[in-house]
Amino acid sequence: MKTPPEFDAIFHQPVRTRLCLLLHVKAHSFSEIKTKLKITDGNLDAHLKKLSAAGYLHSEMVIKNRPQTIYELSETGTKAFGKYLAALQKSLDFTAKS
Repeated sequence: MKTPPEFDAIFHQPVRTRLCLLLHVKAHSFSEIKTKLKITDGNLDAHLKKLSAAGYLHSEMVIKNRPQTIYELSETGTKAFGKYLAALQKSLDFTAKS
């Protein structure tokens, strides 16, 4: 019997999963992410730091009427998140067959 796949613990947390789903599509500012995920500044900051420490996030300060930080998944983050999504799909397939 096959075992279910392992998950990357960095992504396997509800807020970080939703955050990476947003960033997987396109880059977002801190305030856009906060609004879309409906979380506090401190909570978002903690999750962004965790993703940055893993090398999964790229950020850039831009000025659009005011300074703001734009976040996007790094190349490493994009690949790792793709693997995470594939593992999640395999787990769903495993569960459906059990």
